[in-house]
Amino acid sequence: MASNLRLIEHPVAQHKLHLLRDKATTSHSFRQIVEELSALLAYEATRDLKTRPATVETPMERAETRQVDEGLVLVAVMRAGNGMLDGMLQILPFASVGHIGIYRDRFIHSTVEYYLRLPREVKGKKVLLLDPLLATGDTLCAAIERLKEYEVGPIRCISLLSSQTGLDKIQKLHPDVEVFTLSLERGLNERGFLLPGLGDAGDRLYDVIQ
Repeated sequence: MASNLRLIEHPVAQHKLHLLRDKATTSHSFRQIVEELSALLAYEATRDLKTRPATVETPMERAETRQVDEGLVLVAVMRAGNGMLDGMLQILPFASVGHIGIYRDRFIHSTVEYYLRLPREVKGKKVLLLDPLLATGDTLCAAIERLKEYEVGPIRCISLLSSQTGLDKIQKLHPDVEVFTLSLERGLNERGFLLPGLGDAGDRLYDVIQ
């Protein structure tokens, strides 16, 4: 197992992933399941968030508690990464949100950035970079490079499915970046799609016909 891989094998997550892979799953159900899985991944990827002591008045008495004491930024890789935001924000409503539009152009064999909007205060903050599928790794590596230009804190990539090819590329270019995923796939086909995979996540999220 790659040193940068954090494989989440929770039984409920694997059951939902089974449903997500099914080609008969409707776009509506696909979006709902992605949201649910994203919430589960939010828990796993934030286990080490810093907290501070706090107090609260319960209906019974004053209680000693803890509150999150660390800035967190969610950055969705458009368009498929947008499908993960709602689930993440259900668990992490205190997080700020950014978007990056970037894709791999098969004709020029390189990545193209067409959109970038980040919160004003990102320097030093932990970033969860959201993209449902880590395939060749080109898009996520380009996104990581751009985020580092803004001097963000630790970056964690959150993907539903990943390939060894993508993991190796991130490990080589960005050894400080961890990848949280539900499955390490068998490989990639000639078009760079994950196998067995779940198809094009963006198309299935938004019911796009190729």
